[in-house]
Order: sequence, then C-alpha cells, then structure tokens
Amino acid sequence: MSSSGAGAMKDVALDALGGDHAPREIVAGAVQAARELFASVILTGPEAQVRAELAKHDTTGLDITIEDAPEVVAMDEHPTDALKKKQSSMAVAVRLAKEGRASAAVSAGNSGAMMATALFGLGRIRGIDRPALGIPYPTRSGNCLLLDVGANADCRPQHLVQFALMGAAYAEQVYGLKNPRVGLLSIGEEEGKGNQLVKDTTPLLKEAAALAGLNFIGNVEGKDLPIGLADVVVCDGFTGNVVLKLSEGLARMIRDLVKEAAHSSTRAKIGGALLKPALEQRFTALDWRETGGSLLMGLRGVALIGHGRSDARAIRSAIRTARQIAAAKPTDAIAEGLAKLGGLAKVEG
Repeated sequence: MSSSGAGAMKDVALDALGGDHAPREIVAGAVQAARELFASVILTGPEAQVRAELAKHDTTGLDITIEDAPEVVAMDEHPTDALKKKQSSMAVAVRLAKEGRASAAVSAGNSGAMMATALFGLGRIRGIDRPALGIPYPTRSGNCLLLDVGANADCRPQHLVQFALMGAAYAEQVYGLKNPRVGLLSIGEEEGKGNQLVKDTTPLLKEAAALAGLNFIGNVEGKDLPIGLADVVVCDGFTGNVVLKLSEGLARMIRDLVKEAAHSSTRAKIGGALLKPALEQRFTALDWRETGGSLLMGLRGVALIGHGRSDARAIRSAIRTARQIAAAKPTDAIAEGLAKLGGLAKVEG
C-alpha cells in the first residue's frame, strides 16, 4: 500500500532513483524489507515514476509511502552541482531524516553527492571535523568496523583520533561490544612503523586511551583484519577504500575458483554438492550485499550510502542496517567521548 504525505515517523527514507538499477531494484528492495522485516519506508523520487514501479508489486498491508522529489542526481554528477538540486530524490530523503519523518536516509546513488547532501543536510556532531565512512569488515569471529573507507582521501592525525572515537562508540552501541579494541592500520605492528600520518597519530591515540578510556591496542597490519585482531580499525579514506575494494575482489575470486573446482570432475561435483550448503553460508558472510552500505559517521543523524550496483537484496540489507543503527543511537555516545577528549582531537588551522 502506498500514499503520499506526512505521517508517523518511518524507519527509512529511501532514494528510489539512486543507483545503477534504479528504480527497479530499489523499489523491489523496499518491498522486500517491508514484507520480510516489517519495515516502514518512504520512497523519494518523481511520484509518477515511483508509483508506476511500485504498482508492479503486491504492496497489500505494507507500510510504504511516496514523497514526490522531481529532480534526480546523476551517478556521475559533481557533488557541488548535486547540492543545487534541493528537490532531488537524494536531498528529499535526507531532509525527511532531518525533519524527523524518517529515522534514517538511504541512497545507493552518487556517493560523493550523498556524502555532501547528508553533511549539509544533517550537520556534524560538535567536535567532528570530517565525517567518515564506516563498514563492517568480515572476520573469522564476526566483524570489525573499518573506517574511513572513502570519505577522506587525505587526513590529519586528529582526524584519525576522531574516527577511532566514533568507531569505538559505534561498536559498543550497535554491536554491543564492551570496551572494543581499536587498532591503527599500518605496515607493521611495531610502534614507529608506518608513514608519517601513522607515526603522528599513535601518541594521540595513546592520550585518547588515557583521557576517554579508548581501548587502543596499537598498530595492526592488513593481515590482522580478517583474523579479527581488532574490533575497530582506523585509517585514512584512501587506504581504507583500497583495502575494501581489494577484499571485495578477492572474495569474488575465491568464490569463483571454488565453483570452478567443484565442477572440474565427477568426484569434485559430488564433493561440491555435499559442501555447497556450508560454503554458501560462508560466502554469504563475505558478500557486501549483506551489509547493504556504508554509514556516514559523525553526523547528527543516520545516513547510509549503498553501492551503486545495489540490487534488491542489497537494498533490503541497507534498510535493515539503517534501522539497527537508528535504534542504537550511537550519536550520543560519540558526543560524550569527544567531550572527554577536550582539545586533543581538535584540528588546528
């Protein structure tokens, strides 16, 4: 069932025109989330177009409404130009979250534009200079939170301190981890290893441990992420994005190699058939579509950025993740931690 207009707060305001496969997959994902997760969703976009797509589904009893947003941000549009479109499907989704009509805004559209729109639309938590993109990174024991994975290619040491604090608060509030272990991504576990950014950040993180109780465990290497040595791993956005994309590529390659091996002979086919349920379960944990998107952390609100090629499954997951984050309310914990740090994480100049 769909209708336009205001009402009680919904779980998610979803940009129906954001993504390579919009609006088809976006709307389908919203329907899945509403049916399977009992989520309430506001779809934003040109009303006639969104309504026509929604009409392809049985929405009886589902809490899905439409908010007209006549403008659309192109996937290759510059963020500055996107900000001028005040009635874009992306901007309207963020506005609904700011106004309290939705608990979170989700878009699989132009990531740079969504970052800028969410930043200006929701505003930063006081004391946060740069919001960071955080994503759960699969490990042997569950997940660790990796940030930044693309919002800030260049960072100062104080930025990484802010990321560490945000990540720790998020892991504690959303994942339910008490005193989460925070690691600094470097090329060696020994103190003093790494580039100048890492070397300059280490003493600040030690001070944060003393002032705010941050559980800083020191440097961690790339190999330590999948092992689960840390619950939160911080780095600049350039490094984090390389780690993320490399991991996605490796996971896909391993899956393809296993499938090829399972069909290489009659004996392999029999073994593959026996192992398939267990393997599928493992591979599912490595699938980026299970998370659905990256959280833009450090804002006074919840904004989730999905992958541009998101399908319905990924959108369903993004809605689930956004609901979980909104319910945990990590913003308050981040603000409290920043207050304890005083001027330690303040960026001068």
